[in-house]
Amino acid sequence: MLYYFFDWLRDEGIKFPGSGLMQFITFRVLLAVLLSLLISTLYGKRVINLLQKKQIGESVRELGLQGEQQKKGTPTMGGIIILLAILIPTLLLADLSKVYILLMLLCTVWLGFIGFMDDYLKLKARKAAIAKGEKYKKKDSDGLAGITKIIGQVGLGIIIGATLYFNDRVVVWREYYEPQASAITEGFLKKGEKKVGDTIVTMEGKVHRYAVVKTPITTIPFVKSHEFNYSRLISWIGEGADRYTWIIYIIAVTFIITAVSNGANITDGLDGLAAGVSALIGACLGIFVYVSGSTRFAEYLNIMYIPNLGELSVFVGAFVGGCIGFLWYNAYPAQVFMGDTGSLALGGIIASLAIIVRKELLIPIFCGVFLVENLSVMLQVSYFKYTKRKYGEGRRIFLMSPLHHHYQKLGYHESKIAVRFWIVTVMCVVFAILSLKIR
Repeated sequence: MLYYFFDWLRDEGIKFPGSGLMQFITFRVLLAVLLSLLISTLYGKRVINLLQKKQIGESVRELGLQGEQQKKGTPTMGGIIILLAILIPTLLLADLSKVYILLMLLCTVWLGFIGFMDDYLKLKARKAAIAKGEKYKKKDSDGLAGITKIIGQVGLGIIIGATLYFNDRVVVWREYYEPQASAITEGFLKKGEKKVGDTIVTMEGKVHRYAVVKTPITTIPFVKSHEFNYSRLISWIGEGADRYTWIIYIIAVTFIITAVSNGANITDGLDGLAAGVSALIGACLGIFVYVSGSTRFAEYLNIMYIPNLGELSVFVGAFVGGCIGFLWYNAYPAQVFMGDTGSLALGGIIASLAIIVRKELLIPIFCGVFLVENLSVMLQVSYFKYTKRKYGEGRRIFLMSPLHHHYQKLGYHESKIAVRFWIVTVMCVVFAILSLKIR
């Protein structure tokens, strides 16, 4: 909105001190961070008071964890604060004509709504039990059915995957050095790639020539080319397999969004844990957006250049600012919980950003905490069922899953667990960034 307003002022020749700053992406990114921080901190308290007024408080399961009883009545659905802190700066400061911005706005609203409905139905079940004079015990079945959430996540994955694969504005640039003959240009392209144009960029007096290409590729670490083409997954079919690549790509995108979204949801179990981890991952993705959207850094790191990524920096800035600002109230002792409203959206946003910047295969690295939390639940459940069938009594690997509850059972304070998980995330993020140069 403000972006278009200042753009209109410039077209009309209206100038005043500072009016030209909106032209600079760095200014808008920093402004987005600042605005999201202000929204989440200053107006976050008003949202918390509203949630308290509506009696939207947390019902805690009796799991025998230290401090769990003190959390009873803490307002939940606080993810609304994060969503507002992301959406408002993006709508005000970003160029809404860019396909990447539109996809991220859709992802935020879509998963935010699914999470909101889940939290709302749980609240409704709690109020119904209280109205009957019954003691309410929190159950997973009180919210949206698991299959309903999966269908919602799959639907979003199909939309994002299909848009990225088929939209003509989603391209990469491939540099080549003998552009005189089209045959040479076509030979430069890799299997499954389609040339849709040419462009020339001059940097530091040196001319760089690029082919504008539609291609289902992503970044893969630790290999020489740093690229993986999804068409290779069905190359065994033989000649003509490329025409089915879109199916594989959409399935992969859908799986990634669903997995990371649920991973963030599982991680959201301690004060400040999910918000802090998500902020650090967001900063990592911000770096990926910057280097992949810069011809200079893309050339230096020998990674694909993705045009039109600049505007995505505004969204990432708002995302990081919103997560950090939420910690103002969510750090121990938490005054508000994000609920599924926030956790499902955060995971989906992280996954979608990674897919857009073509770094989704790095997710197991920079989302290491989400991955381990997910695996701890899967291993615990699988081992329990296996031992119950074999020995007649279920056994456990961890004292409790997800993993952060295991450390609670060991006697660690939840603030210490959260901070240490943040530190682990920092290490994962640094390693993911380093992997861009490791071959």
